[in-house]
Amino acid sequence: MAKNIQLSIGGMSCAGCVSAVENALRDVPGVQQANVNFAEHTAMVTGNASSDVLIKAVVDAGYEAAELKGAESEEQKEAAEFKHYRTLLKKTAVAAVVGVPLFVAGMSGMLPELDSPNGQIVWLLIGLATLFVMIYSGQQFFRGAWKSFRAHNANMDTLIALGTGTAWLYSMIITLEPDLVPSLAQHAYFEAAVIIICLINLGSALEMRARGKTSEAIRRLIGLQPRTARVVRDGNEQDIPISEVGLDETLRVRPGERIAVDGILIDGHSSVDESMLTGEPLPVEKNIGDEVVAGTINVSGTFLFQSKRIGADTVLSQIINMVRQAQSSKPAIGRLVDKVAAVFVPAVMIIATITFMAWFNIAETERTSFAIVATMTVLIIACPCALGLATPISIMVGVGKAAELGVLIRNGDALQQAGRITAVVLDKTGTITEGRPAVTAIEPINQVDADGLLQYAASLESGSEHPLATAIINAAKDKKLEILSVDDFHAIAGRGVEGIIQQHAVCMGNQRLMQQKGVDTSAAEQKSMQLAAKGMTPMYLAKQGSLLGIVAVADPVKEDSKKAIAEMHRLGLKVVMLTGDNHKTAEAVANEVGIDLVFSEVLPQDKDKKVAELQHKGETVAMVGDGINDAPALARADVGFAIGTGTDVAIESADITLMRGSLFGVVDAIAVSKATLRNIKQNLFGAFIYNTLGIPIAAGILYPFIGILLNPMIAGAAMAMSSVTVVSNANRLRWMKSRSA
Repeated sequence: MAKNIQLSIGGMSCAGCVSAVENALRDVPGVQQANVNFAEHTAMVTGNASSDVLIKAVVDAGYEAAELKGAESEEQKEAAEFKHYRTLLKKTAVAAVVGVPLFVAGMSGMLPELDSPNGQIVWLLIGLATLFVMIYSGQQFFRGAWKSFRAHNANMDTLIALGTGTAWLYSMIITLEPDLVPSLAQHAYFEAAVIIICLINLGSALEMRARGKTSEAIRRLIGLQPRTARVVRDGNEQDIPISEVGLDETLRVRPGERIAVDGILIDGHSSVDESMLTGEPLPVEKNIGDEVVAGTINVSGTFLFQSKRIGADTVLSQIINMVRQAQSSKPAIGRLVDKVAAVFVPAVMIIATITFMAWFNIAETERTSFAIVATMTVLIIACPCALGLATPISIMVGVGKAAELGVLIRNGDALQQAGRITAVVLDKTGTITEGRPAVTAIEPINQVDADGLLQYAASLESGSEHPLATAIINAAKDKKLEILSVDDFHAIAGRGVEGIIQQHAVCMGNQRLMQQKGVDTSAAEQKSMQLAAKGMTPMYLAKQGSLLGIVAVADPVKEDSKKAIAEMHRLGLKVVMLTGDNHKTAEAVANEVGIDLVFSEVLPQDKDKKVAELQHKGETVAMVGDGINDAPALARADVGFAIGTGTDVAIESADITLMRGSLFGVVDAIAVSKATLRNIKQNLFGAFIYNTLGIPIAAGILYPFIGILLNPMIAGAAMAMSSVTVVSNANRLRWMKSRSA
């Protein structure tokens, strides 16, 4: 069975590294899928390969790797990143202490000429000082470039190492042998090399700090998991590490405490705050037999519960894993960018070579100097950091924000598709309505009274698990009616049920079932239409081919369904209702909440066909459902939304899971998707424009017209700030609010 392994990747410096690491992982036998997240410096690998083999593959490719497991690994990763951030600041400071005074002295004419009496000695000392800075502050670039070279790759480190290394080497050569070039070309670029390293380190530090905020959703989810639990063993209560809690153990939860694992309440009652998992602001009442979930907060009352899911099986752990997988996945737009980035650095090196040759052959004076400056500037300004961050950083923040709103997005493609939805198909029962129907009318027609009719209906429905059956059985129990035994019970999909009660053939269901069984319903059709017009679901009951009467059930519309559907309309979406209920009832509910199009009396096996019909008409369709019979339609839709309060089958079939029952979850998911896609496009536009304009200017295209040749130090600052800008823009998504607010 395939498993997911998350690795922390070290040594990645640009988008080009992503392809190198992904290819190394995908070449490992047993790996089915490998996605590297450049923004988080992690890799999510699916397959049967062991973590040791995966780590070795990454190391052999010239990078570092370690497996991430649970909260402790996350904390270690966070601590390591903070330590790296402090190191970058120190390296920036050292480079600034040497580079800035050197730059100021050079600009003010305080430094001697190379051919002056003591000039050569002064510049030699400067060269040695800058060499120390490059070793201390820039060693990671040269080490990364060497590893990349050995692995037959090229990345950002390659560009920086070539640019600054060439500048220092050229400066040292003309310091030792100034007569090798004409006097006009005798310029040293020691300060440029040092300040470029200073600026890139500063940019990396600022980027890392901003990037840290993007993982806030995961950290908050992990923070919901308490470290200890109070278990009751042999009559004694004791606090133990959560890792030691076993299945079917009894645990006590006091007011204000977080629930440690998933379980069933066995003693006491309370209200529990589930807002961090579901986005629902009001506490939920919990009584004996109710489920409690790890990470939620006990607001009032003390209770005992029995553990049913522990460790990685808890809902919270599964949510964290799902969010991690989604953040590490790539939508189509991200995969395209990775392909571009993979060839970007080699392309830049070719452009830099052409730039050098052009200047060296075309320039009339200072050809060597101009060629060095232009080449170095091209190499520095072209680093594709912003390009590599553009998509994953927005995906991380968008998926994290959705999780905070109670929306779990399974992958990047679902996030991208959700922003393109044009039509939303809603199941009625449990999606638009509460899914907890109640008997609202009993209309005897022949042979029996109301209680007798309800007794027959409840007895027959006792073999069914349909929500309408539950309502009828509960109504009979409330009246303390005896449930009769049923033989030869059959459920007829989309029509009703039948069986033998007291040696009489009894059937109950809709008009189509009555027609199939040859039952005359003319005496009750007008009453049935009146009940349906009020939003009730009328069901005929017949015995031995003779109609006994009607039992009507109504499922109240959820409190916020009408408002949520109005929000969908504001987003420009067509809203469609898909139900197996009769046409009159469906129309009544549709009119109440503002549905555009209704498909009623649809058999379960035909639901996905209705979704396909809409797709053939050019609609990008989202399907929202909560039942087993919705699973095929959820899978058929462009994006499937499962109500988290529904069945596991529906949730597994869906691309997006709503942790609360409200349709505002759909609205929030679509709003987050649209905002995230817009953010990605802004980032990509900025990154591409930056490189498209920056590289020609760096190469000196403006020099023949206005005499401007871009300073390599400005190129270094621009390159560093482009990444910071992309990360800062993505972090704006963190301030999105739920549309239900």
